[in-house]
Amino acid sequence: MFVRKIGIDLGTTNTLVFLPEKGIVINEPTVVALKKPENTVLAVGAEAKEMVGRTPDNIVTYKPLKDGVIAEYYITQAMLKYFIGKSIGSFNIFKPEIVISVPAGITSTEERAVTNAAKEAGAKEVFLVKEPLLASLGAGIPIHSSEGNMIINIGGGTTEVAVISLGGIVAWSSLRIAGNRFDQAITSYIRKKYGLAIGEATAERIKIEGGSALPNKEKLEVKIRGRDLMSGLPKNLSVFSSEVAEAINPYLVDIVNSIQSVFNVTPPELAADIMEKGIILSGGSSQIRHLDEFLKRALGVEAFVAEDPLFCVAKGTAIVLSHIDVYKRTLLANRR
Repeated sequence: MFVRKIGIDLGTTNTLVFLPEKGIVINEPTVVALKKPENTVLAVGAEAKEMVGRTPDNIVTYKPLKDGVIAEYYITQAMLKYFIGKSIGSFNIFKPEIVISVPAGITSTEERAVTNAAKEAGAKEVFLVKEPLLASLGAGIPIHSSEGNMIINIGGGTTEVAVISLGGIVAWSSLRIAGNRFDQAITSYIRKKYGLAIGEATAERIKIEGGSALPNKEKLEVKIRGRDLMSGLPKNLSVFSSEVAEAINPYLVDIVNSIQSVFNVTPPELAADIMEKGIILSGGSSQIRHLDEFLKRALGVEAFVAEDPLFCVAKGTAIVLSHIDVYKRTLLANRR
């Protein structure tokens, strides 16, 4: 059977690809390695991520999406071509219809860039759906209900807060603070406190293994190695979850303020629904320990992490693909 429909969760940190009847077939980092000066693609995804921070001068690694939108057009197009080819086969004679997630705050220029990149990568038709709607569908939220629901999708590049009712977004904010900023905060914290330089991969490992939104909940220890800034020599260090909580706290406060700003413009009836039912968290960075409790303490509203939060947007593309004719009239931005 020829596959003609593909769902892509095009994330700043990871890209997931969904195929009908097969499920999620690709979950790889959004990274591309280029060989200079020819600008030829050397590696994409997991293979390219392994090269980050380890390349010679003639190889450069790129994260082609910044804050959820295309920053490097040619590289994004090459990456999409690789993922499409890997998922359906390079010699498939039928061009696929593709549903792609985009941030709620995407501009029309950025929309055109995503659409054109996907078409040049081999798509027949491209449908763009805003991430909060896809995440809501994937989290099992009845988006067509008249009751209000709030979804907070915290990915690698953006935190999207949205109130959804009757199949649309009533109020929203898109904050360009998420997992990547957490990594940068951890890197800066360790540099200032211990005089130790660490790489991206180490900062991400600290976040995953020892990340916590509340400093006193548990005492997790992560052993790392970096370069001592005084001596220039390698040095071992133990980092604790309380330190991670301290490092990322300013960004968590920014996220709370963003949520509060959405509440401020949400109609009272819908706000009451959310107070009663709580907030749903999705996205890879929503998995930071005790984030739900942190938000409850800050906002006075219950918060719940969705099942498989990393896959909510990809699952949402699956639901849209299975009823694409219906969703064409409601959720989809169709760029022919």
